[in-house]
Amino acid sequence: MPRVSSLLLALLAVLGTVASGSLECTPAKQAWEQHRGAELYGRMCAVCHGMKGEGYKADQAPAIGHSDYLASVSDEYLHRTINDGRAGTTMSAWGFDHGGPLKARDVDATVAFLRTWQKDAPIALDERPVTGNAQAGSVIWARECASCHGARGTGGQYVAIGGAQLLATATNGFLRNAIIRGRRGTAMPAFEGKLDDKAVEDLVALLRDWQKTGPPAAQQRAAPARPPPIPLGPVPLNPKGPEPVGFNTQPQTTKADVIKRELDRGARMALLDARAPSDYTNEHIANAVSVPFYDPDQYFDGLPKDAWLVCYCACPHAESGQLASKLAAHGFKKVTVLDEGLGYWRTHNYGTHTGIDP
Repeated sequence: MPRVSSLLLALLAVLGTVASGSLECTPAKQAWEQHRGAELYGRMCAVCHGMKGEGYKADQAPAIGHSDYLASVSDEYLHRTINDGRAGTTMSAWGFDHGGPLKARDVDATVAFLRTWQKDAPIALDERPVTGNAQAGSVIWARECASCHGARGTGGQYVAIGGAQLLATATNGFLRNAIIRGRRGTAMPAFEGKLDDKAVEDLVALLRDWQKTGPPAAQQRAAPARPPPIPLGPVPLNPKGPEPVGFNTQPQTTKADVIKRELDRGARMALLDARAPSDYTNEHIANAVSVPFYDPDQYFDGLPKDAWLVCYCACPHAESGQLASKLAAHGFKKVTVLDEGLGYWRTHNYGTHTGIDP
């Protein structure tokens, strides 16, 4: 009896420790995170970054599966990038606190999955304080970097390395390493041997100067008025209007000018924003409704099958194309994609709105 009692007490102690969280089955947790992360990545990230993280699948999205990249970033950096996104780019804020679909646990699972692509050991980064000259760095930037990254590190064809959110999370060592080593197999060359140590320091100093003089990263993403999903708004627009003229059925696209012309004519249609709800809340085409490309099933019953459905995103075709394909597979016949994306619509002053209301 004493032995049985001792075993029972020991078992209760172990159970209590597990329940308290002080003892975890790390391999099981890791396996769950990687499995969950793979599923989330395939649904939400692969459309732009590629199924293997090779990048450049859409809108020049970077190669986040690149082993050199993963070896130089912390889990915190990856978590914040996924959670907060990159304002002013097509990288959505996927975190639930910004109106995205992912809870913190899901973001961690996505990071765990990304780590499965890391083949190299973590790089020992040079985290010294910056000693360069920003003015000298601006000359080097104009000569070597602006053609890819934009005149001030944003608005270029490739990564917005001058963005406030990236610079707020990137360490000095990360920036030095990216400049010196580049990214093998991508458009980012290694500047080792082309730029000396002083030139690298001047570039990092320039980036830090932009960080100081630009908008604070905290102002780049505002918390939404409510968490996702956003309720489907009124569809279609102009219920008694005429049939649109000039729309092309998916997989063909329709020009933004044609869609705007038909809206102004009062044609019967619905505008579907295919991006994450956080993007929709930040800015969307006026009178559009939110139907995320990665989870449209919950909206199918509320969408009309006898009216044209115009899908759009900012890529300008990747996410909207996936939504259009899923609608077509579900029996919707009148489906098209806005050809040029939200950026064209905005710059032509065709009308946008912020918040959760259409």
